[in-house]
Amino acid sequence: MIRTTQLERLGLFDAKVPRYTSYPTAPHFNADISASDVRNWITEIPRNTQISLYIHIPFCRRLCWFCACRTQGLPNLSPLTGYIERLKKELALIRSSLTKGVSLGHLHLGGGTPTILNVGQIKSLMAHIFDTLPVSKNAEISVEIDPTEVDEGRIAALAEIGMTRASIGIQDFDPDIQAAIGRIQGFDTTKRAFDLLRSAGIRSLNADLVYGLPMQTSARLTETLYKLLSLAPDRIALFGYAHVPWMARRQKLIDQTALPNPQARLRLFQTAQQIFKSDGYESIGIDHFALPNDTMTLASHTGKLFRNFQGYTTDASKFLIGVGASAISKFPQGYAQNAAVTSEYSKLIDTGDMATVRGHKLTNRDRLNSDIIAALLCQFQVRIAEICENHDIQPAAVLELFERVNMRFENLLQVTETGLIIPSEARPLTRMIAREFDQYNSTQISYSAAI
Repeated sequence: MIRTTQLERLGLFDAKVPRYTSYPTAPHFNADISASDVRNWITEIPRNTQISLYIHIPFCRRLCWFCACRTQGLPNLSPLTGYIERLKKELALIRSSLTKGVSLGHLHLGGGTPTILNVGQIKSLMAHIFDTLPVSKNAEISVEIDPTEVDEGRIAALAEIGMTRASIGIQDFDPDIQAAIGRIQGFDTTKRAFDLLRSAGIRSLNADLVYGLPMQTSARLTETLYKLLSLAPDRIALFGYAHVPWMARRQKLIDQTALPNPQARLRLFQTAQQIFKSDGYESIGIDHFALPNDTMTLASHTGKLFRNFQGYTTDASKFLIGVGASAISKFPQGYAQNAAVTSEYSKLIDTGDMATVRGHKLTNRDRLNSDIIAALLCQFQVRIAEICENHDIQPAAVLELFERVNMRFENLLQVTETGLIIPSEARPLTRMIAREFDQYNSTQISYSAAI
């Protein structure tokens, strides 16, 4: 068993490391990627390929202080009309470059608050999406839901267009903590959203929680968790709060002195982990939990769990096209990101071309490091045979690399001729271990806490 003192000696409580929803991470993107690169990459998607689509709705009626996402407050909803028209234009540009036979396997509407759209806007946007890409059989369509910004009409519209999964934002039910993060959302409001979704036939429900919030204690978190479990979500995402006020100015409204220290953050996570386990949920990766029969659990057991900008996913597609302001696309050739500011995004789309402003062209070294990092985060192990099969590297070189990393972590890892394993007691260190395979790591970039 690893003692807290050893974790401290290894730097867990001081480390600031990426979440690795991409590799390299977005701070290392550059301006070398152009709209023509993206058009070419879309054109090169092979016929009969299932791809994924992410639609970013960067607007919220309220701005929660804890959130570091690319969003903007929109008390007046009139700008939505113009933004949706730009999304349709971007979809038309994508359609003009796609090879016939390419279909939609996964669709995710995120934000921001996608349910800020009214019923007519939801139906109109979805019609354009389906005109762009035919929907594959058994396609997964997921939508982020703000319980305070949804009603029966919106849910009915989403169900009508085939939504299969809802991701419901909660964070914490404690009223004092909600006040401290600028997000007032009563339990009854959240329960109503769960009930409406299930009544509409949406059975796969994901709940998003955050630990490390101001004034959060194990006792308070426990109360939140038992309230959540009464709603019986299929999956739970438990994200560590990232206090980055230099990136998200709204976080300056949060009292930094009320935040739990790193040791307390670890205890909060362990508390949640124990409660979820006792209720029958299985741990998935570093921050997800799911019921035994959930597709994510099955994917975890079979080595088919993946990671993208939405976190853990069962989406195996090598092609993810991001639509909207700040949206990021992933291709085998590299990453491409749209302009983040909605006005700049709109101007670029109005020129009749893609809104790409930055990205990264992947090298062979990038692909090697990416596969190792993804295996660590998804499976807590890396098999040397798989790495050597997919990359131009010899087993001895991989083994030497793993042994060097193991020494860095005081031989807490299991390294054999077959690969590297992170034992369960060392898993709080996973993101730090992944960082050892990151050639772009920079002390000049401030990431979130390792725990």
